[in-house]
Amino acid sequence: MKKLLAGAASIVLLGATTAYAGGMAEPVMDATVVEAATSSASQQIIIPLLLLLVLLAAASAPDGSPI
Repeated sequence: MKKLLAGAASIVLLGATTAYAGGMAEPVMDATVVEAATSSASQQIIIPLLLLLVLLAAASAPDGSPI
């Protein structure tokens, strides 16, 4: 009987301590990670391709004539 009473008392005490463990704390929010927009590889190749196209057009033009 004493063991039953001691067990019930310890369960009540453990339940009471977890129920009243403390006050409400403000939630901690993680900082928002913002990624910078990066250009893709297809956009980086446009200018060199245009430059190559201009050079090829200049090389294929007859001598002395403007492009």
